[in-house]
Amino acid sequence: MLDKNYKTTTAIGKWSCILAFALLSACQGNGGKKTAASVADQHAPLFSNFKYTGDDQVYKENKLAEGEFYNPILQGCYPDPSITRKGNDYYLVNSSFVMFPGVPIFHSNDLVNWKQIGHVLDRETQLKVGEAGISEGIYAPDIMYNPNNDTFYMITTQIASGIGNMVVKTKDPKAGHWSDPVKLNFGGIDPALFFDDDGKAYVVHNDAPDEGKEQYKGHRVIKVWEYDIEKDQVIEGSSKIVVDGGVDLSKQPIWIEAPHIYKRNDKYYLMCAEGGTGANHSEVIFVSDHVSGPYIPAGQNPILSQRHLDKNRPNRVEWAGHADLVEGHTGEWYGVFLAVRPNNAQQVNTGRETFILPVDWSGEWPVFEGGMDPLKPTVRMPKGVKNLQHTDGYFPNGNFVFADALSAKELDDRWVALRGPRETFLQISDQGTYLRPYPVDISEKKPISALFYRQQHNTFSAEVQMSYSPRSQNDMAGLTCLQSERFNYVLGVTLLDEQPYIVLTRAENGQTKIIAKEQLSKTDLVGLKVSADGDKYQFSYAESGSAYKNIGSTVSGDILSTDVAGGFTGAMIGMYSTSANKSKL
Repeated sequence: MLDKNYKTTTAIGKWSCILAFALLSACQGNGGKKTAASVADQHAPLFSNFKYTGDDQVYKENKLAEGEFYNPILQGCYPDPSITRKGNDYYLVNSSFVMFPGVPIFHSNDLVNWKQIGHVLDRETQLKVGEAGISEGIYAPDIMYNPNNDTFYMITTQIASGIGNMVVKTKDPKAGHWSDPVKLNFGGIDPALFFDDDGKAYVVHNDAPDEGKEQYKGHRVIKVWEYDIEKDQVIEGSSKIVVDGGVDLSKQPIWIEAPHIYKRNDKYYLMCAEGGTGANHSEVIFVSDHVSGPYIPAGQNPILSQRHLDKNRPNRVEWAGHADLVEGHTGEWYGVFLAVRPNNAQQVNTGRETFILPVDWSGEWPVFEGGMDPLKPTVRMPKGVKNLQHTDGYFPNGNFVFADALSAKELDDRWVALRGPRETFLQISDQGTYLRPYPVDISEKKPISALFYRQQHNTFSAEVQMSYSPRSQNDMAGLTCLQSERFNYVLGVTLLDEQPYIVLTRAENGQTKIIAKEQLSKTDLVGLKVSADGDKYQFSYAESGSAYKNIGSTVSGDILSTDVAGGFTGAMIGMYSTSANKSKL
């Protein structure tokens, strides 16, 4: 039987997985009539010995001193962070869009050293994104602990599923078993929960202005609802607009969103993102004597932003905002937020990442330490904390190597699929992991047979070994660098004129072209590799026993950036298998 994260094993799990393939085959186009004897019999590629190496110059130039750790704390596409605390336990979640499982969740006892403990949405009854575009799905999750009933809540917006705003809950995030979603009866996005001292609960969220009152494009409002904890539903008729437009409506501020309410010294503080999630992103704050307002903006807003700084500064960090605050168990405050690190072409390939800063709340307003200055690659540690980030089990940052033989009993939580469960197409063996090909091309808005690892550095390399024998030009398997279904590279093995070839394809705005191809002598074992230095990407392959050979010269990583591809995700590196290859001559 699969565990709470639906991870396969090499022994009992092997046969469970085979049974699952047979049961789920109807969903994959064979009508459920074929019994899967094994994945290998289905001409599935076998992947082994994946290795990712990050090598950014900023970390070479900024070695950690005593009492420091690196920012961002979660590198790569881990956007829209939210944080909560129970005692000495801290929990952090991120947006996951159509990644499956969804909403990665991390745990720490000190705000420095984090372990991924799984995903909040790890089954299909919670996550319905099978036909969604890559930047749809799960937006801006908020995690909150309610001490009044000793329960953790995760509230979010699930786009393109018909669900909309929803909430799940659990008594113990470490044990998993988050509930199935409850659909919430309000519109808009970015909901967050607030639990007051008297036991009452509230939902705050972004929404459109009342009908007929929109004054400009990007005009949004913040609403507050009373929330019935027993029914897990907002109370009809209780909504109230508490912020109209933003800090100063006369300046037409755009996209007030990602609200959070905090209570301190009997005052209610409302913190929101403003300016959109791109170059004008910022964090602003308001205060009120009552949870339902009126809320008055601070005299000095924003309290966090990088938009006003010199664009030629070294080691630029941009787009800072979408923050959440937590009071540490030692009395210190910290804030997590998203930001990006452009590459040497000033494009964003690694996506929106999770950063953290100490917050000084000794006065009336919370102040991010250095939040309006150029963000540095290092941040001071809380008192008495040791940096354990490169020890086993803790999430690494800075420059690091992630190596996975792909034969462990449990799949690492950093591996994700798109739009559907990993376990419907993979089987782990002692030799590596088989990916059963789907009759679905990477360009389609459907679950695909692919495992993805986030690109976490601007300078990196990733390689994997693959054993594979395609039967026709419809079959292809290999390595992909993907920003979306419309923008990606694939380095794959297929048949052309009944001969095995390695091909490099480039998909731009939905149009896929083979930009390089070379005939292979055999395909029993092929090494596949991608390396990048900022915008310059190179793909390589190695036949059995030979050195890596470049194919396609140097190509631009522009299509792997949000600047070109659009959307909200970062680039991902994947192992991919299909029996419906569309990239043909």
